Amino acid sequence: MSLAILAIFLFISIFLLVLYGYPVAFTLCGLSLLYAVCFLDLAVLTLLPNRVMGVMENSVLLAVPLFVFMGIMLEKSGLAERMLHTMSELFGRVRGGMAVSVIVVGALLAASTGIVGATVITMGLISLPPMLKRGYPPSLATGVIAASGTLGQIIPPSVVLVLLGSVLGVSVGKLFSAALVPSLLLVGAYVLYILALGVLRPKLFPSGHREGSPWNAAFLRNLVQSLVLPLLLIVAVLGSIIIGFASPTEAAAIGAAGAMLLTWSQQKLTWPTVKDVCRETTHLTAMVFMILLGATTFSLVFRELGGDRFLVQLIERSDLTEYQFLFLVMVVVFIAGFFIDFIEIIFIIVPVVTPLFVAYETDLIWLGILLGINLQTSFLSPPFGFALFYLKGVAPPEVKTVHLYRGIVPFLLIQLALLALVIFFPEWLW
Repeated sequence: MSLAILAIFLFISIFLLVLYGYPVAFTLCGLSLLYAVCFLDLAVLTLLPNRVMGVMENSVLLAVPLFVFMGIMLEKSGLAERMLHTMSELFGRVRGGMAVSVIVVGALLAASTGIVGATVITMGLISLPPMLKRGYPPSLATGVIAASGTLGQIIPPSVVLVLLGSVLGVSVGKLFSAALVPSLLLVGAYVLYILALGVLRPKLFPSGHREGSPWNAAFLRNLVQSLVLPLLLIVAVLGSIIIGFASPTEAAAIGAAGAMLLTWSQQKLTWPTVKDVCRETTHLTAMVFMILLGATTFSLVFRELGGDRFLVQLIERSDLTEYQFLFLVMVVVFIAGFFIDFIEIIFIIVPVVTPLFVAYETDLIWLGILLGINLQTSFLSPPFGFALFYLKGVAPPEVKTVHLYRGIVPFLLIQLALLALVIFFPEWLW
């Protein structure tokens, strides 16, 4: 029992040090090794090389750098700006048409990149100034951008889902399939909210306008290059995984190659661009895998100290039902999302609670989708949501923090409604 209490102290101390600002990977690894040396038989550490090799030999994790490469390459291609311009022409006569365009482009960009910070910053730079110039209220414009930018957490192919699949020990392809309907429902709910707002409160939106008809040769060419081709790439990547034609890693390789071709079609595939993309991909991938190796060390020491058995016994004695425990975990993850990144949450909190959900015989695919939606919601929640900080960093001076807080509330309510729908009616979704 004393060792089990030490395991809980290990978890709490790591969490506090991460909040204080210490590097996550080295905190996980260093503190876990210190506890192992002080409180365990050193023979336990002979198990660590096998654990590390198990991570290195996990071919599914190769999808992470490939999806990151795909997303950054598409970001550098300039497709986002062209997509927004094309969609704005398409929805030109609709009140709120530009906001709808931002949501659709944000969803496509999120599906392409899977990186929240990159999507929010990109959408903020290319769409916030035009929306403000057209007369959109700052709160509405920032709410739309922040909400659409965080869709990368749940829309497959998502790096979040790849990492969750690895930690939960479930098929990434099944996670992608299960996330498809909830993510489409979320995008649809955002669009319906904007259209309904345009009918009920038309003064919030500038009047729709469009000179002439966009359906000419130039518009159709732009539509194919900026919208249809990226959509086909996403469908090819997802479809090959869902129908079982390719593994997530193979599909990610297809996506990376396709992203290079799309960037070449935009005449942006230069040697400096390739170097920048490779440098950023290496940086992000190294960060993820260093945290993963640290989390592997933490998981080994935590279990050898008996932390997982202690938590299972604690839950059994507390007589919590599966849904009560799920609610507790969702609240903890939601609050943690204010302060630490999703990668850290996945590698610190999820491995600790997974054995407890296994004891409850919880569907881990369902749990992965809930965690993905929950992380996305916490990224939007005032006062500490990461997406709000990203957007404020690129917003014009006239956009105040209170505008971001006020504008995001309706989208938060939509996400919470979706989370409740997935919790109580999962059979409706897949």
